[in-house]
Formats: sequence, structure tokens, C-alpha cells
Amino acid sequence: MHQLKYLAGYSPHITAQVAQLIAENRLGSVLVQRYPKAHEVRTDRALYAFTVDIKNEFLRTTQPLSRVAYDGKIHVLNNALGTHTFVSRVQGGKLKAKHEIRIASVFRDAPVEFLKMIVVHELAHLKEKEHNKAFYQLCAYMEPAYHQLEFDTRLFLTQVEMAGSPYLQA
Repeated sequence: MHQLKYLAGYSPHITAQVAQLIAENRLGSVLVQRYPKAHEVRTDRALYAFTVDIKNEFLRTTQPLSRVAYDGKIHVLNNALGTHTFVSRVQGGKLKAKHEIRIASVFRDAPVEFLKMIVVHELAHLKEKEHNKAFYQLCAYMEPAYHQLEFDTRLFLTQVEMAGSPYLQA
């Protein structure tokens, strides 16, 4: 049986159900049934606008984002679906802070719910640097279904690794 590395922390009961879906070759169809279509946020400019809209709704007082982009160099194998970078630079006599968010390009062809979950996760790092209780409470505040979407995103990554994205047009 294929090792379910994206579901490593889940109970044997859950992983057995996922393994059954994989054995029956139904994981992709279950995902498509639950999340029928991929989003339309294809460009870096559209991703920036999508992210800033969410940020402005929930985190108005945080510093602005300098860049949001899809990044083909992020490997989900390293447990990174997206990254948030905080860079401080000296410009003249002032210290400037820049926040950049990069999203793995595998999510260019994913449901909008998965993209939003990753964006919410990276935006939460603007307030909470560590993955602690307050961090996950903030994620759940911005996206009430955060934990379910995180699990479903892990299912999506398992499907992509085994058979490709079910959202790509053949």
C-alpha cells in the first residue's frame, strides 16, 4: 500500500478510509463531487487581489503585503503549501518591513476553498508567527471550515501525487 505521507498525523481509522478510496480509484471523484470546479485565480496579480481582499476583511491593521505569487519552486514534499516571508531592509535612515506570500503552483488548478485555506494560513502568520493555539484560532476565525479544508487539501495532494489533479482538463 502507498504510504499516505500527507495524512501521517491522522488516526488509522481515517487513513484506512482514504486507502479504501484509493484502492477503489475513487479519491479524485469524491473530491470533485465535494468541490466541483477549480478556481479562476490563475495569475499572480489575481492571487494578490484575492489575498488582499481576505486580509482587508480580517486583518486591516496589519502591515501591507508587498508581494503574493504562485511559486513553482515550493515543494509540497517539504510540508510547505505556501510560505510567508518577513524581510527587514534598511532604506536610508528607516527600517522597512516587507511581507511576501508564496503559494505552491500546484494550487493554480485547485478548488477556491483550498486556495483560501492556504491564503488564510499564510495571512495568520502576520499576527502569529508560530503554529500555536492562537494561530489556529485565528485561522478558524477567518475560515470557519479551516480544519476540514486542511484535511481535504491533504486528500487533494495525495490524489495529485498518485494520479494527477482531477481538476485539470484532459
